[in-house]
Amino acid sequence: MHKIDIELIEMTLDVMKYVIGRVSETEHQIGKPKKAEELKAIVGETITAKGVGGEYAFNLWKEHLSKANVPVDHPRNLAFVPASPTRAAIMFDLITSASSIHGAYWMEGAGGIFCENEAMRWIVSLTGLPKGAFGVFTSGGTAANLSAIVTAREYWRENPEYKRKKGLIITSTGAHSSVKAMAKVADVDILLVESEERLEGKDLQKTIDSLTEHQRKCLFAVVATGGTTNAGIIDDLDGVANICEKENLWFHVDAAYGGGALAADSVRHLFIGIEKADSITIDPHKWMFSPYDCGAVIYKNPELAKKAHSQQGSYLDIFKDEGAHGFNPSDYQIQLTRRVRGLPLWFSLATHGTDRFKEAIERGLELAQIAGKMIEAHPDLELVRAPSLSCVLFRRLGWENKDYTEWTYENHRKGFALVTPTKWNNGERFEAVSRFCFINPDTTENDIRLILDTMI
Repeated sequence: MHKIDIELIEMTLDVMKYVIGRVSETEHQIGKPKKAEELKAIVGETITAKGVGGEYAFNLWKEHLSKANVPVDHPRNLAFVPASPTRAAIMFDLITSASSIHGAYWMEGAGGIFCENEAMRWIVSLTGLPKGAFGVFTSGGTAANLSAIVTAREYWRENPEYKRKKGLIITSTGAHSSVKAMAKVADVDILLVESEERLEGKDLQKTIDSLTEHQRKCLFAVVATGGTTNAGIIDDLDGVANICEKENLWFHVDAAYGGGALAADSVRHLFIGIEKADSITIDPHKWMFSPYDCGAVIYKNPELAKKAHSQQGSYLDIFKDEGAHGFNPSDYQIQLTRRVRGLPLWFSLATHGTDRFKEAIERGLELAQIAGKMIEAHPDLELVRAPSLSCVLFRRLGWENKDYTEWTYENHRKGFALVTPTKWNNGERFEAVSRFCFINPDTTENDIRLILDTMI
């Protein structure tokens, strides 16, 4: 398996040809999922005692399996939070994999980690955090949020009174599902402030004031959102930050989706207060045009994270030796084993420059405003709320839940577009509505118009 022979050379050439085609194509299919039984019937047994051969397996991928995926970078994939990695980033993701770098410790991955840190310095500079703040790349927002909250909890538990206490965090109902998920993993309680719109400082204070004496003792952190996934809403970050400072609470900002907009001059003012955070989550694989999986967690005081996450083991002692000194990413988040997932972002930034990134992010904001105007001008459509960041919520007058679902599947079956419904609290009930999320600068006004026309 590990020998170099003519078959390996030929397979390498086939793979490179596929990659060149994928990177250079200007149009590609949106793809349609199939049931596992259907795929099994098409490809048959692929894992056998003797193997089916690389050429055969690769052809199965090209002809059948690749077409059962929805590319996140399709210009009419406007569901969830899509992605649009630059071609430079995609190419360097291939380099990252081929280089076989273990990105946990400087001793093994100094060159790759250096590049990651160059990209991280740019991201940190966008936040306005004070000198000394720094971060590390993670697998995504869930891992970043978990790493931050574990750091916060361990810092809180430095007080002997709380050593064995189960902690409590506060966030809003609009926070991303990963915040609730990571609270389970960290084994901390979570209290949700009812807020479909942005979390205001006064509502947070009211919630804190209503806690029992025991709850207040256990409260150690607040998670605000810098761009909700559902609607692009930015919490009252400055108000929340001031209350956290007054109440001596860790202030974490989940800006996994919205953090890319920190680079956009037109909306940077909406994030005032983020510079007061103790930790911040940003996902470069969302709005910084990096391939999956690339998240980031940033700390105002990285030493607190190191104290919480640094792993001990006799086989790891060498990394403490003077000859191995350097920045060790594994010390600042939950993973020990990690790839240098920030490398593609570094190459993309180095290739294009930060100005091009700003332009591409501004285009996502502009597309949301364009879509909003088209919806307002359409007699059968109605905005649910004004577009926020690159998210647009809208309803088709007269439609019910099932209509949105059927519409989604119909467009997907045709291989035309993927736009999925969501739910919105209209003050009386949760209603189904449709939602656009613009990330890809290659999405056109005509794409938006064509999608809206399918709702007639």
